[in-house]
Amino acid sequence: NILPRKNVLEKPKIANVDQVILVTTLKDPDIPPRMIDRFLVLVEKSGLDVVIIFNKIDLLNAEDMKRLDELVEIYSRYYEVLLTSAKRGDGLKELIDILKGKVSTMAGISGVGKSSLLNAISPGMRLKTGELSKKLRRGRHTTTFTELLRFSFGGYVADTPGFANLDISSIDPRELKEYFPEFKEVGACEFSDCVHIDEPGCAVKEAVGKIIPESRYSSYREFFLEIVGSK
Repeated sequence: NILPRKNVLEKPKIANVDQVILVTTLKDPDIPPRMIDRFLVLVEKSGLDVVIIFNKIDLLNAEDMKRLDELVEIYSRYYEVLLTSAKRGDGLKELIDILKGKVSTMAGISGVGKSSLLNAISPGMRLKTGELSKKLRRGRHTTTFTELLRFSFGGYVADTPGFANLDISSIDPRELKEYFPEFKEVGACEFSDCVHIDEPGCAVKEAVGKIIPESRYSSYREFFLEIVGSK
């Protein structure tokens, strides 16, 4: 029987899951926060819960760890954040607890170690993994189709192809602000239809650098102008 869709995530294209596990890295490859924010917008639009995993922490030096701490501080206010290393074993027990008994999808740029994490917590899966391209510093697409896999400890995961382009052009620019949870923490703007770009008396802009991290507002502004420009 075909079940009705209770939710849909556009990138990767999948429906009827309980949560999205976004895997990202600060090294090999270095994923910019702007790409994390872009993905979070799409997840917020779908209404799904999301867990952000910073993988390959065994590769980070002291300077990298400082940068990681800053990102964790930004994202952990509204999302569950987990630090992992498939190679060293960091965070694997916590990841199992997150996945147990749920239908999850793992998503992230190719090369961030999604398949390696799944192999580490469930060796019987024996998913193919690939080394980073030395030329592009971007992982080869070791997963080429969406596959639903069952965990021995209970639960399922959709191992999906890596993505390189997250299209947000279909989003109504007036609704974009709803997908940044930080904005809901501030008071009302002077105008009820404020989109937090150039309007006077904007409470969101006044909160930037205080309640709202500058990097997050910068992402919002860039995305808004991108969407408007695509119409």
